[in-house]
Amino acid sequence: MASTLSNLKAMHRIFGTPVAEVYAHYVAKVERKGASVADMRAAITWLTGFDGPAIDRHLAEQTTFSDFFDLASINPNATLITGRICGVVIQNIEDPLMKKIRYLDKIVDEVAGGRPLEKVLREMPSVK
Repeated sequence: MASTLSNLKAMHRIFGTPVAEVYAHYVAKVERKGASVADMRAAITWLTGFDGPAIDRHLAEQTTFSDFFDLASINPNATLITGRICGVVIQNIEDPLMKKIRYLDKIVDEVAGGRPLEKVLREMPSVK
């Protein structure tokens, strides 16, 4: 089983890529589109359970995507993240790690696109 997992991870270069390398692109995209980096970080916190200092620590330590998501507590509502990212339908992604990476890509795209944070976070409207 470990051999199969090693082979699968070898197939996807992104799994061994430090999150910090891609995070810089996320920030650039959000800033270029005039969106809030604070909202992007709030979305990352919602998805992963990592607070700001934990995110900063993972960036500084060059944590790989594989390790980052192994340590994350994925929000149960992450399954509500649907649609396409990079031409791939998120719901059809079978590899659990790749799906989590695509969830992250999708929420960053949504923030960059100006989607309201409460919608990015898949929050239910409060009943009054």
